[in-house]
Amino acid sequence: MTRYRTPLLSVAALAAIALAAAPIQDLKSLPKSAIRIDGSSTVFPITEAVSEEFSKVAPQVNVTVGMSGTGGGFKRFCVGETDMTNASRPIKKGEADQAKASGVEFIEVPVAFDGLTIVTHPSNKIVDKLTVEQITKLYSATGGVKTWKDLNPAWPAQTIKIFAPGTDSGTFDYFKEVTVGKDGKIRSDMTVSEDDNVLVTGVAGDPNAIGFFGCAYYFENKDKIRAVPVVNKKGEAVLPSHDTVTSGAYEPFSRPLFIYVNRKAADRPESDAFIRFFIANAPKLVEEVGYVALPESVYGNALTNWKNRRTGTQFLDASGNAVHGPITAVYK
Repeated sequence: MTRYRTPLLSVAALAAIALAAAPIQDLKSLPKSAIRIDGSSTVFPITEAVSEEFSKVAPQVNVTVGMSGTGGGFKRFCVGETDMTNASRPIKKGEADQAKASGVEFIEVPVAFDGLTIVTHPSNKIVDKLTVEQITKLYSATGGVKTWKDLNPAWPAQTIKIFAPGTDSGTFDYFKEVTVGKDGKIRSDMTVSEDDNVLVTGVAGDPNAIGFFGCAYYFENKDKIRAVPVVNKKGEAVLPSHDTVTSGAYEPFSRPLFIYVNRKAADRPESDAFIRFFIANAPKLVEEVGYVALPESVYGNALTNWKNRRTGTQFLDASGNAVHGPITAVYK
């Protein structure tokens, strides 16, 4: 993956977070074992990078990372089939209810920020920016958009080829919620895939294509695709970057990413060591693969919640409604 930029964390903060990792000798003494992870293709590059680094100090622990999408990952995780699941959105009420019915308690660990990126073919110089209203019209089942001219009368009447993550993807869920709303409908005449690399290839292969996925896949493929600036509430046309995602200027497509851990698996020494290693190395590795490190206070809270084995989600209220707001305000 593309090398991004060094996270802006203080030396003291990095030192504190590093305490999450087990000493090297402890990692070497872990039993021969396996950790099963599935879920989001967006979070996959992060967990893959962490597992590769972890294998260097604990080669006897076999960490497998699947990529069935956030929804697909939760389906397996919530019935106890996997130890951990990657998620590009918080767990939903129905998923949490399924976990409870299956006797699966879970620990929620935020790991990074993402900027969901709207992309076109690099030769497309017509679409210089898009408003959320235009993006909604393009992807809505009732938008009636077939050509670029349908979005802007000044643009040519060339038929648009539309790409999108599959419906089991947390990226799809998030995009749908901030465009057509959770009760709205996304158009069905799209090319969809749970694998973001397939979407990259599709958009790169058609001059009139448009699609969306996590920013890491854009940063890795800048030579193949072009990001479209999104107009925020202030009227600014903004591209995803470390600064715009962290500041919230890249709205409404900035979001946190997670890994969820089965409570029973958490007490196994290899799982405990892996998550401590994950939190310790996340500030560096998430940026190396093209995402954005969380504020240091959030990593600190994640470590505390992990040590205390705090179960459940902080992104649903007591009635099961989604909790929105800055992650520093929601996740404690």
